[in-house]
Amino acid sequence: MADRSFTSSTQAVPVVGAVPRHVAIIMDGNGRWARKRFLPRMAGHSKGVEALRGTIRAAIERGVEYLTVFAFSSENWRRPADEVSFLMQLFIKSLQKEVSRLHENGIRFRVIGERTRFEPALVKAIAAAEDLTAGNTRLHLTIAANYGGRWDVLSAVNRVLARTPGLTEVSEAAVDAELSMNFAPEPDLFIRTGGEQRISNFLLWQLAYSELYFTDTLWPDFDAHTLDQAIVSYQERERRFGRTSEQLADDGMGRHA
Repeated sequence: MADRSFTSSTQAVPVVGAVPRHVAIIMDGNGRWARKRFLPRMAGHSKGVEALRGTIRAAIERGVEYLTVFAFSSENWRRPADEVSFLMQLFIKSLQKEVSRLHENGIRFRVIGERTRFEPALVKAIAAAEDLTAGNTRLHLTIAANYGGRWDVLSAVNRVLARTPGLTEVSEAAVDAELSMNFAPEPDLFIRTGGEQRISNFLLWQLAYSELYFTDTLWPDFDAHTLDQAIVSYQERERRFGRTSEQLADDGMGRHA
């Protein structure tokens, strides 16, 4: 069941802290990292798995509660078939190798996205990892795979309509409850590596009031120091949620509660 204790940033002002509770990352630049080293693109993706492992550890050490990463978009099927096949196999192997370690470290693992295009072996591995870690709370790690923000919103609306035939108006709360990330607060901090400055159909609904941070660092080079730079940038911003700076000062909130 979804945890509905989280505040929608468009309906009320969420409580925020100096450390972002939820960090969302587009892990971009694996191919370019490999090309700079005259390596095949696949080497960059393999190195990217190591970067994710280090980022998970750094997030826990800094007190982040939710970490959501974009691993494979619904548009990534357009990539060369051999690269897509490699990514799917890398996903399975990484799950099989890492799931026990995730569980031992109290990490809850989830995958969001449309699974019907995945091979049965991958679907089975995902389900097994989710079941094994279901009781963990130290960090909520979510992998977005074959995910798209528009797909997420449309799927949520369609579920609301299917549940209530004849409905003529859909509320924000009803849609919010059906979204893939209904178990988590909205991201406080969005990070994209690799130098591109766009959201690329990632968590379109949930990023409404997230702080955006873009870095030229290629994903395989992302580490605790790079994460700290993003968090420092986050801490220097005023999260007004539609209010004025004067209102923040009057409330004694400053930049962060």
